[in-house]
Amino acid sequence: MLSEQHDLTVVETTKGGHAIRLAHGAERSGAEVIIALGGDGTINEVANGVLSDRPDGEPSGAAIVPLPGGSTNVFARALGYPNDPVEATAVLVEGLKARSFQRANVGVANGRAFLFHVGSGFDAAVVDRVERRGPLKRYAGHPLFVAAALATWIRGVDRANPWFSVATDDGRSNEGAHLVIALNCNPYTYLGARPLDLAPEATLDGPLSLVTLQSLAVHKLGAAALGAIRNDTGVTDGGSTSHWADVSGATISGFRPFPYQMDGEFMGKTTELRLEHRANAVTLVIPPDSGDR
Repeated sequence: MLSEQHDLTVVETTKGGHAIRLAHGAERSGAEVIIALGGDGTINEVANGVLSDRPDGEPSGAAIVPLPGGSTNVFARALGYPNDPVEATAVLVEGLKARSFQRANVGVANGRAFLFHVGSGFDAAVVDRVERRGPLKRYAGHPLFVAAALATWIRGVDRANPWFSVATDDGRSNEGAHLVIALNCNPYTYLGARPLDLAPEATLDGPLSLVTLQSLAVHKLGAAALGAIRNDTGVTDGGSTSHWADVSGATISGFRPFPYQMDGEFMGKTTELRLEHRANAVTLVIPPDSGDR
C-alpha cells in the first residue's frame, strides 16, 4: 500500500537501540517520513533518532508515525490508528495523501525523549518482570502484565519504605512515594480495548502531568486503578495519591536506586530522574479525521 504511492525503503532492526541509528541516518539523508512498524519501544527509538542532533526548540525534520506491531501499541492507538497493522496502514496512506501532519511535544527524562509516559518505582518493576519473560510478552499480553503486577507486589518490592521523593519546578512536592508516572499524553495504557486514563488532561500539545502513589496497600492501588477506569478525571488528587497537571519540569530523587521505564520499555535503575517538557519537538502523521488530537 505504501510503495504504490511513495518512494519506500524498508530496513530491519537487529537489536535494541538500532532504530535510533536508523532513524537518525534516514533523517540526515532526507527522508520525509519515518514509519516504525513495531511496538512502543520502536517508535520511542525513532523519535530519539530524529531528535538526536537537534538543539532544544528546533523540531525534527522528518515526520514520524507508528504502525502497531507490538503487544499493546499505546502510542499508535492514542493517535487514533487502528490496532491492526494493515488497517492502520490504510489510514496512514490517507493521512499522507491529506498531508495530515501535527507538531507534538515530548517529555525528556535524563536526556532521553519519551512520547507518552515514564514510570518510576512499582510501575517500572512490573515492566522489568514482564520483559524478563521475553517472547511471552507478545503472546500472553495483558494477562502477563496482571500476573507480573501481582507477583511484583507480593515479593518484588519493599512496600514499607518509599523509593523516592518528587518535586516540581513550581514548588509542588511529595516526600515519600512508591510510584511516579509522568505523562506526555493520555491514556497510560490499554486493558484490551479499554483505555486506562490516569491523567485525561495530558495532551501532545500541553505540559506534562504527574501521578504519584504514596502507598502500595491493596485498597490504595485498587482505588487508583478504578478511578482511572471509571471516570473522566483520572486518578484523584488527595489522600495517598497526587495528580499534578501543567508540569514543565520535575525531579525524582531516590532514597536508593530505583527502576524506571520509558514508553513501556525497562531502562534500568537510577538514583535521580530529571523530567522536562520539550514543546513542538516532533512532527507526527495523524489520521486525517482525528480533529484536534
